[in-house]
Amino acid sequence: MNHHTTPTGDIAPGMVRLLAVSAGLIVANLYYSQTLVAPIAASTGLSLDAAGLIVTLTQIGYALGLFFIVPLGDLLENRQLVFCLLLGTAAALAAAALSSSAWLFLASSLGIGLGSVAAQVLVPFAAHLSPEATRGQTVGKVVSGLLLGIMLARPAASLVADHGGWHTVFGAAAIIVMVLAFVLRTRLPERRPSDSMSYLGLIGSLRSLFANTPVLRRRAAYHAAMFGCFSLFWTVTPMMLASPAFHLSQTGIAIFALVGVSGAVASPIAGKLADRGHTLPATAFAMLLAITGFALPLFAPESRNAALALLVIASIVIDMGVAGNMVLGQRAIFALPAEVRSRLNGLYFSLFFVGGAVGSASGGWVYSQYGWQAALLLGMAFPALALLYWAGEFTASAKGVRETV
Repeated sequence: MNHHTTPTGDIAPGMVRLLAVSAGLIVANLYYSQTLVAPIAASTGLSLDAAGLIVTLTQIGYALGLFFIVPLGDLLENRQLVFCLLLGTAAALAAAALSSSAWLFLASSLGIGLGSVAAQVLVPFAAHLSPEATRGQTVGKVVSGLLLGIMLARPAASLVADHGGWHTVFGAAAIIVMVLAFVLRTRLPERRPSDSMSYLGLIGSLRSLFANTPVLRRRAAYHAAMFGCFSLFWTVTPMMLASPAFHLSQTGIAIFALVGVSGAVASPIAGKLADRGHTLPATAFAMLLAITGFALPLFAPESRNAALALLVIASIVIDMGVAGNMVLGQRAIFALPAEVRSRLNGLYFSLFFVGGAVGSASGGWVYSQYGWQAALLLGMAFPALALLYWAGEFTASAKGVRETV
């Protein structure tokens, strides 16, 4: 036995906690700038028209990293790969903290996105360390850490920036990531993949993996729809909360976002259900939760406080559905051979991120053109379409037909 596993061969609880906290801290780097666009633009001389690039370039870097870096987890020793990526991320965060010009900050944003894909090397790592019987629970716990990082990053950045300026946010993040790099290099076990293909061969294999893995295509489609409605909700709802209907301050909106974090509790529950063979019904339940979350505010009462309470409940219900579905998808693809897990995870994330981009862009446009209720109906349509697609899998399962890999 070693400190990575228990006497029964399961992953040690301390290792699960380390991976969950690490995933959250790493992925948070993608979201700090989202609430700080205005002060960063003013400080670096970036025009407000181009200020959107601050967030966009971080996301572009992450998408490129998912496609071109995460697959390296199937080729290179994983601990060393994570260490190098985190050193690069820390350097990019430090450059952002020290930047006074727009071009340097934007280049740093791209680097932050690229390096932060280290989180998506850690998730398959957790699956690799877990036996089949508890893999879903382990992945669920790590993903709940990842989701907490996503949800807490924005309010944390606002709070720190209010007291110490936006440079402090990125400086502190650089130190945290640097420390984390050395902690993980010390604590993680070695994981050396057996594959010896070339990098070009590795990237070239992504196309055939996508074509020949029905479960990946299906789970990516499900979560593209779910992440689309999640992105739509968190793009549109802060605008609604700041509107005359609610008149919430930035602090009030940050507190609202913090309450939504509780939806992350669904991750380990979904993992446990998947381990027990209930992935199919649990997937439908996750989609129904998201549909319900968007339906609730449509019946908002006249009272402002009651309407706000209903919106808080809606945010938790939607987050639960999205968190649960994400874990169910990862558990399904991590049941496939270990030598392709990093590539499958990279493909899964890059595909559903497209759904997220579509959700936030379409939600913002529909809200500005047609209002809040139209945005809610559009949000409801995403998981509803996924549920229709799910019905095909359910029908095939009822007939005894199983998708093959």
